[in-house]
Order: sequence, then C-alpha cells, then structure tokens
Amino acid sequence: MVGGGTPDTKKPEYWDGDIPWISSADIHALRKVTPRRSITQLGINSSATNLVPEGSLIIVTRVGLGKVAIAPTELCFSQDSQALVENNYIFRDYALYYLSTAVQSFKHQSRGTTISGVTKKQLSELPFLLPPLNEQRRIVEKIEELFTKLDAGVRSLKQAQALLKSYRCSVLKAAVEGELSREWREAHGDEMEPASELLEQILRERREKLAGKKYKEPAVPDTSELPTLPDGWAWARLEQLGDVIGGLTKNRKRDGYPLQLPYLRVANVYANELRLDDVEEIGVEDSELSRVLLEDRDLLVVEGNGSPDQIGRVALWDVSISPCVHQNHLIKVRFFQTDVSRYALHWLLSSEGREYIKRVASSTSGLYTLSLSKVKALPIPLSPLKEQRIIVEEVERRLSVVDKLEATVEENLKQADALRQSILKLAFSGELVPQDPDDEPASVLLERIRSEREAAKPKFRKGRKSNARPARGGQTEQGGLF
Repeated sequence: MVGGGTPDTKKPEYWDGDIPWISSADIHALRKVTPRRSITQLGINSSATNLVPEGSLIIVTRVGLGKVAIAPTELCFSQDSQALVENNYIFRDYALYYLSTAVQSFKHQSRGTTISGVTKKQLSELPFLLPPLNEQRRIVEKIEELFTKLDAGVRSLKQAQALLKSYRCSVLKAAVEGELSREWREAHGDEMEPASELLEQILRERREKLAGKKYKEPAVPDTSELPTLPDGWAWARLEQLGDVIGGLTKNRKRDGYPLQLPYLRVANVYANELRLDDVEEIGVEDSELSRVLLEDRDLLVVEGNGSPDQIGRVALWDVSISPCVHQNHLIKVRFFQTDVSRYALHWLLSSEGREYIKRVASSTSGLYTLSLSKVKALPIPLSPLKEQRIIVEEVERRLSVVDKLEATVEENLKQADALRQSILKLAFSGELVPQDPDDEPASVLLERIRSEREAAKPKFRKGRKSNARPARGGQTEQGGLF
C-alpha cells in the first residue's frame, strides 16, 4: 500500500513534466482515469507522492472518498489516495470490483469534521473476501458479461432521454413559432382578435393599475432584428405585459423584524420547477408586503448564475406556500392579464426564448447577469389570446406525455444501478458463479501470500522504473494478476 502527495504548486520546476499526476477529480469510473496535470522527477523527489506502475489500484481515502480505479499508465497521485501495487496472487480485476463495493462502507464511518476521510490503517484493516484464484477469474468473467448487457440497456435508456429532450425542444419551438397552432389559426383566423388589439387592451389595464405611481409608458420593442411572426401576432416587451418587480435583500437587520415570512431564493427556482424542500424565512416590514408578496401565476426569473445555461431560469408561482415573499435575486413578473403567464413561460423555456435571455444578459466583460431593466426588455412573440390558450393546452398535453416517459426512463436507470449493485452483492457472497471443488482453497493461497510477504516485502522506488509494469506471474488476456 503506497501513499501519495502533492508537490509544491509554487515551484514551477516540479510541474509540467512527463509524469502523469492525478487527484480524485481525475477518477471518473473504474477504468476511466484522465490525468489533467503532470509533474517532474524533481517533483516526485521533493514530495510524498509516489510513482506507481500501470495496473495499480488507486483508492481515494479523502476528498472523493470511495472512488476506486485502475491506473491506466504509470502515474503519481495526491495525498487523498492510496495505491495497491504488486500482488501476484490476487486477480487484479477481482480486487477492483470487490474494493469498489467494500470501500463504500467508509462513507458511513469516516473521520474528519470538514472533509470525510479514512486513515491508511483503516484501509489496511478493511476485510477482503478471498476466493480461490480460479474462482476470482470466473467471478470477474460473469460480472463483465452481465455488466456488458446492462451497459447496453443503459445506453439505450440514455439515448431515449436525449430523444425526449430533443422532442421537448421541438414542441416548444413549434409552439412559439406558430407551427403548433397553424391548422387552428387557418381555420379560425377570421374570428380572432389580433395580438395588437390584445396588447393595447393590456396597456390600458397597465395604465389604470399603475396610475398615480409616476407612470411611465413602457418602451416598444425594436423589431428590426426580430424574426417575422405569423399573421395576427405582434412583438411586445415583457414590461408591456406585466409589472416587473425586485425582491428583498437579505441582511442581519431583518432578523429582528417581528414579521418573519417564508421567502424564495435562487435555490428554489429551476426551469419550470419549484423546489420547496428548503425554504427559509426573512423579516419583512409591513410597508414592503404589497411589493414582495407572491401571487398565483407570478413569473419568477433567476437574476444571476455562474453558468449562462442556468441564468434566467423561469417558473410560475403556484401558491404552494402562503404567504410567501421573494429575495432580490429573483425577479417577479406579475402579468396584467394572468392568462398570458403560461404562454410567456413556455416562450422563455424554449430554445429561442433562452437565446434572447442570454443575449440581454451578456456583457462586454463576458459575464452574464440579469437586472430589472434587462428583464423588462425581453421580447415576447404575442399571439391572439384564443390562440395562446390553444398553444398552451397543446404544449402541456404533449409535454405531460414526455414527463411521464422521462420519469419511466429515470426509474429504469435507477433500477439498472440497483441491479448492478445486486450483481456485485451476489458475486461477493459466492452466489454468482458455481464453485469448483478442484480449485486450490483460498486458505492455501492466503498462506502462500503470507509466506511471500515474510520472505521479502515488495520493492518500491519513488523514481521512474525502467519497466513500469511489475512482473506478473501468470498474466492473462483478461488483464493479468494484480
């Protein structure tokens, strides 16, 4: 068992050499290790890290606790891992699969207050179930046979997930471009009030509602760079359709307010989804209530996020909690005609709507942020009210089917993971493959291991070996002995 370490990152002469060096973040699966950094021989000599041969087992014991992988080449590693090297009597792949399950117990008994971890001593005392050597090979062969079939099924499920995601995007795109309602529009076009009249009606309601509040007529959208809409549709700015309102700023002063109410944070709002398992409270003054209280079908827009793909997440409030307010990093849009809310939501969820969110959120510095003024300026392709209802009904009908199919796929993926664990459990309880009475008993194998350890402990050098792969007695086509 060999420990790792990290050369001093302030010494450039220790880094960017030709020797791969990994941390637990570079371990993605049992056979997927992708080194992102490399060190020099001087870096090895000056630190606690060690160079281990290709085929060594890397076990993460601290950050990323529980990961196990085979070294794809000779490499060094950080202090968050231990490596097992040079044992000619245990089939390497058997050890890989067994340890991948056994070390999970450490997650429930790890030490440390800020970072979970186990000591080298704890790892060395981990029980290891040792079958006869030939049975080890049979177990691995059966595991890999079953895993191959399982992996094929998982790939099919993930392909189905991707197709459903693509179909969801197609439905939203067809909706906001008028294709989803084309036949209905052609059959009822003469009966519909055009969106321009709907917009004027909304603006009249806006003037009446905001009268006496230093009313300012909202700007009209610049349509020079906006695509042409179907007949009867019209472009509008979001501020023309609703009141765009900021929320409360969290500070210590609010802890002393007598009125404490639940409030939504960025962590509660996702794409067309409210996650309300963790809702905090905030102090609110009576004078603030009318501005920050949430009402049914208020549109919530996430103001900022480190990723452009996550900025501007939108969802509608459904009065799951009442009363409830919102923080300043959630911008609220209260539509003057609430029937418009679901239609606007689907537009902002579509790939086309997302592009406009990213466009207004971007800055010359490359950062992405939203503000009240940027949300107010978002363009909305307004369709006649009757057509909006047809579009929303059809979108939600189709997407409800997608939701059910996605849930089924997700459940099958969970079952596949559970089946994988069941296979390993059977493997290490002696129930996956038949035992052969002609196999040399494990007790004899264990005695041979003990004798060899007493005769000579494995030689290990910190420097690069002339031949990175240790001598392996009886190496097989299946990967050799560990």
